[in-house]
Amino acid sequence: MATGGQVLTMLIPTGGWVIYGDDFDSIIYDQGLTPITKKQFTDGFADYDAWKAEQDAAKAAEKASLLNRLEITEAEAKLLLS
Repeated sequence: MATGGQVLTMLIPTGGWVIYGDDFDSIIYDQGLTPITKKQFTDGFADYDAWKAEQDAAKAAEKASLLNRLEITEAEAKLLLS
């Protein structure tokens, strides 16, 4: 289950907000940032897992593409970075 912070990270990836727990009413926005609605926040909990899976898949594909271009394995990349 997603946390309020994770939902806000999905909805407002640029930051500019603070949340305490998962309480919508505790969200504090930086000046000039357009607040989200309570419905967007509530719906975000249902949408988060699919969004996160999509982000993880895109990152894995990017990583695989880079390793392929470098013609090295993941183990070899870890060795280079250690």
